[in-house]
Amino acid sequence: MKIQRALLSVSDKTGLVDFARALATAGVELLSTGGTARALRDAGLAVIDVSAYTGFPEMLDGRVKTLHPKVHGGILARRDLADHAATMTEHGMGYIDLVCVNLENIDIGGPAMVRSSAKNYRFVAIVTDPADYPLLASEMQAHGGALTETTRLRLAKKAFSHTAEYDGAISNYLTALNDSGEREAFGEKLNLQFTRAQTCRYGENPHQAGAFYVETHAPAGTIATARQLQGKELSYNNIADTDAALECIKQFGDGTGPTTAPTRPIPSRPSAASLPSTAGSTAPPPPPSSSASSSKSSSRPRSARKPWPPSPRRRTCACSNAENGAVQ
Repeated sequence: MKIQRALLSVSDKTGLVDFARALATAGVELLSTGGTARALRDAGLAVIDVSAYTGFPEMLDGRVKTLHPKVHGGILARRDLADHAATMTEHGMGYIDLVCVNLENIDIGGPAMVRSSAKNYRFVAIVTDPADYPLLASEMQAHGGALTETTRLRLAKKAFSHTAEYDGAISNYLTALNDSGEREAFGEKLNLQFTRAQTCRYGENPHQAGAFYVETHAPAGTIATARQLQGKELSYNNIADTDAALECIKQFGDGTGPTTAPTRPIPSRPSAASLPSTAGSTAPPPPPSSSASSSKSSSRPRSARKPWPPSPRRRTCACSNAENGAVQ
């Protein structure tokens, strides 16, 4: 499908001008709004304001600008249905073949355009990630200004995942506020986004299937962001056990490390140099203690430190077991 008209309205303008210039070079008509339109004009590109295209001004501090039948009709219309084509002609509406949007704050028009475009991916390309700009520009150049249906489907999948993560973040924030507007430690709802990083050779047992999923924005220093240096691909149990060991050892100070049975970390004894003297005593040495950081030793007396087990930790990865749907 050849791209002939595109609507660009983004908060993140990374790579925008180069992408818009590639579209214009391919003969694509550019529609835009607000700050995006200004950025494109400042770069010397010809742009039609959405308000001029719809004949209806932006209003309410920009809250209403793309919520118009001429925009959503142009996105949602099916090109393969005669009655859709007749309706478009009757109302003087043109097709919109590519929509480039990313979301901010609690956006209304943006998600509506993203979902409309993704729903109609057979005829519309929805672009939500600036990292895709160069690939799309190259594909259009190679296909005479067109994007393949395979690419449009891939973009639609990414778009629906993007709006799901976006809505989940809003839900997480609002449902953590109590009636006084104060943020609680544990909200009423918890929406998480995980991405498959690996399909495992098998699950927890050889007759099961399994996969490794990581948190969308996993913090550094976790199994989700670790890089394997050598050896064959880790198994489901390798990943689960490594995660348990890593999170366990992060709770201890110098001289202590865990020994793991499958997903059951067992703290090893501290080195002899770190143990207090027990000469002349039959009492066993004290249990290993935790510290605030795995890289620094605590200066507090051993008796003042918190004992094992460690405190609850944030989950940054999940191993999915296909037989029973378990996520551990």
